[in-house]
Amino acid sequence: MSLEAIKFNKTDKDNLSVEILDQLLLPYVTKYIPIYNIDDGFSTIKNMQVRGAPAIAMVGALSVLLEIQLLNSNENIASQWYEDLSNWERTKIQLKERLEYLLSSRPTAVNLGNALNDISKILENSKDITTLKYDVYQYTCQLLENDLKDNITMGNNGANTLLALLEKEDFHSNFGVLTICNTGSLATAGYGTALGVIRSLWEDSRKKIAEGKNDCAKMTHVFPLETRPYNQGSRLTAYELVHDKIPATLITDSSIAYKIATSPLPIKAAFVGADRIVRNGDTANKIGTFQLAVICKQFGIKFFVVAPKTTIDNKTPSGDGIIVEERNAEEFKLVSGTLVDANTFEPLLDQNNKPISAKVGIAPPEVKVWNPSFDVTPHEFIDGIVTEVGVFTKNEKGNFTLEELF
Repeated sequence: MSLEAIKFNKTDKDNLSVEILDQLLLPYVTKYIPIYNIDDGFSTIKNMQVRGAPAIAMVGALSVLLEIQLLNSNENIASQWYEDLSNWERTKIQLKERLEYLLSSRPTAVNLGNALNDISKILENSKDITTLKYDVYQYTCQLLENDLKDNITMGNNGANTLLALLEKEDFHSNFGVLTICNTGSLATAGYGTALGVIRSLWEDSRKKIAEGKNDCAKMTHVFPLETRPYNQGSRLTAYELVHDKIPATLITDSSIAYKIATSPLPIKAAFVGADRIVRNGDTANKIGTFQLAVICKQFGIKFFVVAPKTTIDNKTPSGDGIIVEERNAEEFKLVSGTLVDANTFEPLLDQNNKPISAKVGIAPPEVKVWNPSFDVTPHEFIDGIVTEVGVFTKNEKGNFTLEELF
């Protein structure tokens, strides 16, 4: 059974419902949060209860759809955000302002901006709220369906590319790969981007093992980075790898170089996701990605960015133009999690028999903190950009040609 970050119930098209998996509580607690409107979408994105650029875009689009549903059916609920629902042109203006507000929840992730821009265009051409709901519903359903289909295609594209490169190197043995943050089912509609490539590599390896093929390249281990300060690697990626029974060893962010240098299993590639890829291939992704790319280059390890076309920013020429979001200092100085028994790792329960969540301080309260959510990896450190339409590599001058994606 695949993990679900988003539950979209569309059985009754007049009463659509959405629930979001609260990823701050994983891996010990599974709890879904209902989404009713744009405010709910903003909150879950801003608080990182949902994360991963594709999933953020889908939650954003779904929250807009549900607010439109309220506009269409319940004037009393919607009136807190809209002055006069009988004035369609005025309502359109205010809904556009709501879209801009939603975008501010996660400005670096280009997928959210692209989705809201598409919805804004639909809004401009809508004659009434009923037409708008139908059009946004169709758009959102297509967004989710395309994401899953594209992820599987990307996974296979990335896996085939790496295996072909290893064949050219005359490498015919077991190998491991690195990844950072979480780019799997929990960050997408399913399968994942960078973790989707790893899933495809593992499926290929399983088939080769079952067929007794010992003289060929097989990915047999994954090394996910913990990904401080929010620990998406340890909380989420490790959770998915354990769920899928893919062999993995969790490592600290500070141990990458030493792990590569001492690993008896050759590490041949790193696969990472992206929150924004600009025209020259510079890529914004979770903080620590740039560091991983630099280390991979030092050791001659292939470094791939895996992302759908919706992550491409065709307006910004280079990484210098990417606005990097800085998070609250407390997110760095405090570690959030579920209280567990130190011996059994079973969650501790409160008087209502519910798991207890807590924050633990790990730094002096007075210390200044620099806490960027992302960093920007220059294209010089990237060997390939894996998308649903193919894998893009650099030309003889060391530049990416990404016009096909614009």
